[in-house]
Amino acid sequence: MVMACRVINKRRHMGLQQLSSFAETGRTFLGPLKSSKFIIDEECHESVLISSTVRLLESLDLSSAVGQLLNEAVQAQNNTYRTGTSTLLFLVGAWSSAVEECLHLGVPISVIVSVMSEGLKFCSEEVVSLQVPVHNIFDCMDSTKTFPQLETFSVSLCPFLQVPSDTDLIEEEHGLRDVASQTLTISNLSGRLLKSSEFFKPQAKVEADKNTSRTLKNSLLADTCCRKSILIHSRHFNGTDNTEWVSKPDGFQEHVTATLKTYRCNDLVELAVGLSHGDHSSMKLVEEAVQLQYQNACVQQGNCIKPFMFDISRICTCCLPGLPETSSCVCPGYITVVSVSNTPVIKELQNQPLRVVLIEGDLTENYRHLGFNKSVNIKTALTSMELQEDSSEELWANHVLQVLIQFNVNLVLVQGNVSERLIEKFLNSKQLVIGSVNGSVMQAFAEAAGAVQVAYITQVNEDCVGNGVCVTFWRSSPLDVVDGNNRIAILLKTEGINLVTAVLTNPVTAQMQTKEDRFWTCAYRLYYALKEEKVFLGGGAVEFLCLSCLQILAEQSLKKENHACSGWLHNTSSWLASSLAIYRPTVLKFLANGWQKYLSTLLYNTAHYSSEFEASTYIQHHLQNATDSGSPSSYILNEYSKLNSRILNSDISNKLEQIPRVYDVVTPKIEAWRRALDLVLLVLQTDSEIITGHGHTQINSQELTGFLFL
Repeated sequence: MVMACRVINKRRHMGLQQLSSFAETGRTFLGPLKSSKFIIDEECHESVLISSTVRLLESLDLSSAVGQLLNEAVQAQNNTYRTGTSTLLFLVGAWSSAVEECLHLGVPISVIVSVMSEGLKFCSEEVVSLQVPVHNIFDCMDSTKTFPQLETFSVSLCPFLQVPSDTDLIEEEHGLRDVASQTLTISNLSGRLLKSSEFFKPQAKVEADKNTSRTLKNSLLADTCCRKSILIHSRHFNGTDNTEWVSKPDGFQEHVTATLKTYRCNDLVELAVGLSHGDHSSMKLVEEAVQLQYQNACVQQGNCIKPFMFDISRICTCCLPGLPETSSCVCPGYITVVSVSNTPVIKELQNQPLRVVLIEGDLTENYRHLGFNKSVNIKTALTSMELQEDSSEELWANHVLQVLIQFNVNLVLVQGNVSERLIEKFLNSKQLVIGSVNGSVMQAFAEAAGAVQVAYITQVNEDCVGNGVCVTFWRSSPLDVVDGNNRIAILLKTEGINLVTAVLTNPVTAQMQTKEDRFWTCAYRLYYALKEEKVFLGGGAVEFLCLSCLQILAEQSLKKENHACSGWLHNTSSWLASSLAIYRPTVLKFLANGWQKYLSTLLYNTAHYSSEFEASTYIQHHLQNATDSGSPSSYILNEYSKLNSRILNSDISNKLEQIPRVYDVVTPKIEAWRRALDLVLLVLQTDSEIITGHGHTQINSQELTGFLFL
């Protein structure tokens, strides 16, 4: 599909220019307020609406080597974390442009690779200071009660990165009076700085019930009352003075204050709101799924004696396009769709325990498991091949029915495909077969119903058959939940099954894939936050810290070249050492420019700024303030502290919309950065031998440029 047209200068690095062109198409996906795109096929004039990087790349022509590498990087990020792909794509473009500028200035490729790699490593170490511990989320949870519903908030970025209204300015001045004594830097025993968990706050627009409001306020107030000032030994502190300078590699020094307070996130509602990034409807479903898993674990274990772990593999989705959004919900058990022709069978089988067989492959006559070797000495001679095939499949289908009748089986779940002829016979015999069942669903039914999965129907015996499975319509009126493909939703469940289904509905069929993608993004954010027991301050906080630290490091490198170089080199040649000393500030500056572009686009996409230039100017203002403060991380937290103090004033009942915090998952974000830079440097080094512009003076001017069609 033709997406964009950009002039490619053949005298410059072709691969990097292609990466920048690909990345340019996805810049509107950055941030919580994503703008959807229509992808138009010029050949058949068909169009599709997408709003994610993964779906965008599926619609582009990625046949080139660079396109394939980009797609592999994005797919690897998505398959593992289901989040961070928009960040990855944008940084690929920003850093490709940065490397191009370095090449244009004559910076050696080896220096670019070395300095950028170390620069990103330095950033990854610095942002540890903005991590918030997530502990004991389920310790005080009542397994017999449901969570209060997530509130609806408009998502915004860091408050100090926004232009406040006059009212906000007055309120902030009022809040500053009680802020001087609050310093939010803490340190843990591992030597890593931990910061406050509330940096960015969504602004007004709340639709909350009174119970949720009270829960959020009590949680926040209790969190504050329980905070204690502590001092813990850390490599960052060498004395007991209140104010110190922390020495870091390459001469980078950070001014910190040693009056410490502990900030944590120990409430699931708060964590879910912070990780929703504006998609509250999807996160609400995820939160309800966690609650159902927790309740089931408590029932099975007896009041949750063992620590509860959120198992994302035991969540599945059922998409029902054509139904209103309000029909979306989460239910225990397995909800799927079958043909409406199965309605009489389901009515016959509902409200009674069923015996079930689980087939882990295809349920077809010619299916053979992997590794099966067909006999070579058997020959069949018939005058009609059609008669042979019909007779063979008919005999096989009759045999399947005989086996099921022999063991009184009413339900068959198949992981693969099911023979059409067999489906017809099942309808006539009042038996239900469901194909394309997820492997995790099969395992859940095997555990709960006592069934054993088999590869062939001939392997079924009494020990393989499960018991106690119930089937019913998802809703009491089946005709109310028939989707556009003439399919009906049914519910399968059995006692103690560890399985939850999220039913996703949307009246617009074209948006169904987007809704499912967003659900899984929210689910994986919450999963990794609970698994790693830590989150980042969100909304651009870590990127702003990276930008600030790299700028300071570049300035210090410019002033102290020899000292800065000594901290980065180990066993390198004198030529490389001198090159690093000369070019290091330049490379760091361009690396930082990538973060600057990221934040500018992030702010611009919120529609609070008329242009990216205006957003960049505003970021530059705070960047200067952070640099002048001597400690970028402390500056970030102090700005956050002001708003935190304001919220905890007596007018908290009128400021509920500012309570929710914004978080980011740690490892998926860091991995998106790493994959982006690795891809850029790979393309740089792979094409380093074919950078044109030398020895081609006879080429016509028309051949010096070309068009890259995406």
